[in-house]
Amino acid sequence: MKKRLNKPFSETIILVGLGNPGPAYAETRHNVGFLCLDRIAEKEEITFKKPFLADYTLAVFYSGDKRVVLVKPLTFMNKSGLVLPAILKKYKTTADKLIIAVDNMDLLPGNCRLKLKGSSAGHNGLKSIISVLGTSDFNRLYIGVGRPVSGVSVVDHVLGMPAGEEKVAFYEGIGKSQSAFYTILEKGASGAMNGINVKQA
Repeated sequence: MKKRLNKPFSETIILVGLGNPGPAYAETRHNVGFLCLDRIAEKEEITFKKPFLADYTLAVFYSGDKRVVLVKPLTFMNKSGLVLPAILKKYKTTADKLIIAVDNMDLLPGNCRLKLKGSSAGHNGLKSIISVLGTSDFNRLYIGVGRPVSGVSVVDHVLGMPAGEEKVAFYEGIGKSQSAFYTILEKGASGAMNGINVKQA
């Protein structure tokens, strides 16, 4: 059943999944952020809704004394940051309460890691967020998609869909990121890091 809204809460946590809108991109490597949020929404039995004239969809649930807002930008990856000032204003919170679920080529499929701050590492979605917000002090939940094989460009790799054993590992990584997010809710980002960032394959 759907979670009752308007419960008392002590803080708001905003999980932003990065990806590209539309069915053509739905199961691509670049869309692991969206897929992570879909898993959480399914578990919580909530649905995403698009506010009037908004460039994002969102869904809300409560976990203990925390209000959790799931956000999917609809601006395409390289403009992901454009929706965030309105989101932060709407929920009266700051960038340090953000968690960005995003693909990472330095991690193999099946792995995820939590990082509290840092550079964009060349990721266009993170570049946009840093540029728009004027800060890199937000949490990142990296989900592994691996590097392209020889002869395949980075663009073709991230916009491609995994297959075979890689696909199995890809979705295992999404499942791990879902579990990691609940650990963050329970322990806070700093308290959750050691448990999430254990040595992985």
